[in-house]
Amino acid sequence: MKPDKLDNSSDRYHRASYRYYALGLLTVVYTFNFVDRQLLAILQESIKLELGLSDSQLGLLTGFAFAIFYVTAGIPIARWADRSVRRNIVALAIGTWSFMTALSGLASNYGQLLAARVGVGIGEAGGSPPAHSMISDIFPARQRATALSFYSMGINFGILFGFLLGGWLNEFFGWRVAFLVVGIPGLLMALAVRFTLAEPARGFSQDTTAEDDAPPLKEVLALLWSRRSFRHLAMGVALSGFVGFGASNWMAPFFIRSHGMGTGELGTWLALSAGIGGALGTFGSGFISDVLGRRDQRWYLWIPAIATLLAMPFFLGVFSADNQYVALSLYLVPGFLGSVFIGPSLAMTHGLVGLRMRALASAILFFALNLIGLGLGPWAIGALSDALVASHGIDSLRYALLYLIPPVSVWCAIHYLLASRSIRADLTLAPN
Repeated sequence: MKPDKLDNSSDRYHRASYRYYALGLLTVVYTFNFVDRQLLAILQESIKLELGLSDSQLGLLTGFAFAIFYVTAGIPIARWADRSVRRNIVALAIGTWSFMTALSGLASNYGQLLAARVGVGIGEAGGSPPAHSMISDIFPARQRATALSFYSMGINFGILFGFLLGGWLNEFFGWRVAFLVVGIPGLLMALAVRFTLAEPARGFSQDTTAEDDAPPLKEVLALLWSRRSFRHLAMGVALSGFVGFGASNWMAPFFIRSHGMGTGELGTWLALSAGIGGALGTFGSGFISDVLGRRDQRWYLWIPAIATLLAMPFFLGVFSADNQYVALSLYLVPGFLGSVFIGPSLAMTHGLVGLRMRALASAILFFALNLIGLGLGPWAIGALSDALVASHGIDSLRYALLYLIPPVSVWCAIHYLLASRSIRADLTLAPN
C-alpha cells in the first residue's frame, strides 16, 4: 500500500499551535453541521403551518429521512476516509450539506423539502468520521477524549446558533430566509478546510505509521462485534441519541404549543441551555474522563451512565411544569448533560481498533447513534403525539415526550454500566 498522498507536510503537527488550529477548524465545521441540522427544529411549526404537515411527517423529516441516508452514506465514506486524504473529504462534505441546506429554503412542497434534507444527510455523513480519525492521529490517547469532546462541542455551538439565528430570522423574515442565510457561509468553510488544513500522518500521535491498507468493513465489524463492551457501548450511544435528538427536535414545538411561546424568545432560551450549557458539559465530560480514566478506564463509561440518570428527573419536571419559565429553567440540566456521552464513547471506540479502522469505527458507532437515535427518536415521539391527539389535544406532544424520554434514559444507562464491566479487558486486545 502506498502512503497517503499529502500536499501538506505532517511536520506542521509537531507545533502545538497548529494542532489546536486544526482542532478548532474541525470544530467550526462540526458547528456548521449542527446549525444546518438543528435549524429545522426551531422552524418546524412555521413549516408545518405553511405546508400543512402532521407530526409524523415532521418526525420523518427531522428523523428517518435524514438519518437513513446519513447512515447509508456514512459507512462507504468512512471506508474511503481510512484509505484516502481525509481533509479533502471533509471539505467536500461541508460544501455539499451547506448547498443542500440553502436549497431547503426554496422548497415549495413536502417532497422537495424531504429531498433537500436527504441531500443534507448525505453531505453530513462525510463530516465526522474523517474528522474523528484525524483528531485521534493528532492527539495521543491520554488527551483523546478531551480533544474529541472539544470537537463535539460543535454540536452545542450548532444548536446555539441554529436556535438563535433560526428563531429570530424566522420571526422577522420567515423560515425560507433562515435556511438560505445559514447554508451559504458553509461553502466558504469548505475552501478554508481544503486550502489551510494539512492531512496528518496516520499514527502521528503514537510515533508509528500505518503501512497496511485499510481492512475491509467485514473485518472491522467482526472485531467490534467480538468486543462485548462495544456492543453495549453502541446500544448506550444509540439510546442516548434517542433521548437527546428526540428531546431537542421536539422541544421547540412543545414550548410553542403547550406554553404559547414565540420562536425568538424560545430560541434564545434553548440556545442558552443546549448551546452554551451543553458545550460546557460536552467538553467537561471529555476532560474529566481523561483525568479519571488514567486511574480506571471504566470512568469513560460510568460518566455517561451517571449523566443520563441525573438528567431524567429534570426531564420529568420539564414536561410536567405548568409555567414555561420553570420548565425552561429545569431544561438547563438536561441541556448541560445531553452530549456528555460523545467524547468518552468515541475515545473508547477508537481505543478498541487499529489506526486504519478509526474512521470506519466512528461511522459504525454513528450508524447506531443516528439510525436509532436520530432516526427512531423524533419519529417515535411524533407518531405517539399524533396517536394521543384524541385524548390530550394540544398537549399530546407533552405526553409523548413524558411517556418515552424517562424510560429510555434508564435503559440507556444500563448499557453503559454493562459496557464498563469488560472495557478494560477489551482495550488490551486492540490491534495496532
